[in-house]
Amino acid sequence: MGGAVSAGEDNDDLIDNLKEAQYIRTEKVERAFRAIDRADYYLEGYRENAYKDLAWKHGNIHLSAPCIYSEVMEALKLQPGLSFLNLGSGTGYLSTMVGLILGPFGINHGIEIHADVVDYATEKLDNFIKNSDSFDKFEFCEPVFVVGNCLDVLSDNLQYDRVYCGAGVQKDHENYMKIFLKIGGILVMPMEDQCRPSLQLTQIIRTGQNTWETKNILAVSFAPLILPNRSDCFKSENVKLPPVTVRCLQDLARIYIRRNLRNLINQEIQAKGIPQKVAPKRKRKKLRRRKIDTYVFVGNQLIPQPFDSDEDDKMEENREEEEKEMNEDLKQEEASPNLLRERILSLPLPESLKAYLTFYRQK
Repeated sequence: MGGAVSAGEDNDDLIDNLKEAQYIRTEKVERAFRAIDRADYYLEGYRENAYKDLAWKHGNIHLSAPCIYSEVMEALKLQPGLSFLNLGSGTGYLSTMVGLILGPFGINHGIEIHADVVDYATEKLDNFIKNSDSFDKFEFCEPVFVVGNCLDVLSDNLQYDRVYCGAGVQKDHENYMKIFLKIGGILVMPMEDQCRPSLQLTQIIRTGQNTWETKNILAVSFAPLILPNRSDCFKSENVKLPPVTVRCLQDLARIYIRRNLRNLINQEIQAKGIPQKVAPKRKRKKLRRRKIDTYVFVGNQLIPQPFDSDEDDKMEENREEEEKEMNEDLKQEEASPNLLRERILSLPLPESLKAYLTFYRQK
């Protein structure tokens, strides 16, 4: 499923296209998408397809199309402090974007059936925390992933404000999925529709103990849920979701120190009249090269001989100038300092405490 929007040259282009096509409609969803480069969740050698609106699969590793993720994020109506359960959490790409909106006092859990994919997701999450400058621009709810089949979750587990299932759900399992949801919560999943031949990405809102509001979002294509193996020789183990723990005093101190420093930096920027929003990157214009054919006689034959017009030369010069300006803009973006990190490192504190406040980041 995918291909609804044009391919982009980079992550910002992809997000621009998703916005133009109305798949991204709110600022908070846009900020989360821009903060995480989709290519970072691809294997080396496959990243040239990262900015296409297409699903990608290699072995057990799978990413849905960007237009699907954006519709899911919008349909979940995320807010800071909510609890989120991702059934089929995969690479952790969606869970990490959700964590940027939930903030440090949310809950962010994921279940993934393949142990190697959980290892992959954990590695990608660690890389994001250690290396991405975007991490310091948000208060983050770190995802916690467990291995198991989402159809084997213990029935006495907690309920969540928001739930997403990343596999096709048969009608027989609809009520099972609803068990995970609190009253007032939202469940989004691809589900069989008796009136249509295809799966429908569906939003379900729990309005009461036994009442629901259901809305179809769009037709999608998903692999079905993997059913637990109930044979005598092998029985699936019950899956226990991660425990909900209260943050320790040390973590709370780090959260509030970083928050206060970030607020001070923003106040200083505003006092100096510096615009906080980075100007949008200049897009490269697609230029058509116009060929003019001339004809010469060779013997009795009329042979066309194409050559570039003066207009072609001007267009080529404009293209080179635009590429130069774009590269300069990119260099400026790459050189922009991480103000929060700089402020922490300038504090008169022991190095070990500075390392803790920066999450032991490498950039």
